[in-house]
Amino acid sequence: MPRRIDKIREAGVDELLAQQKDLTETIFRLRFQLSTGQAEALKRLREAKKDLARVKTLVRAQELKAGKA
Repeated sequence: MPRRIDKIREAGVDELLAQQKDLTETIFRLRFQLSTGQAEALKRLREAKKDLARVKTLVRAQELKAGKA
């Protein structure tokens, strides 16, 4: 887990926004799979939601940092 957040922190704003879009689409697909009864999607859905939260947090932190500068 620490490696994952470090990798995300190194990314630029544009890259973070692209990751955010990809994760949102991934979550949509995983929810659909889960509704059709594919139980293995549950773990990946949880991980994707947490990753999306991390990305959104870092995007917001960078926005606030840019606003203060």
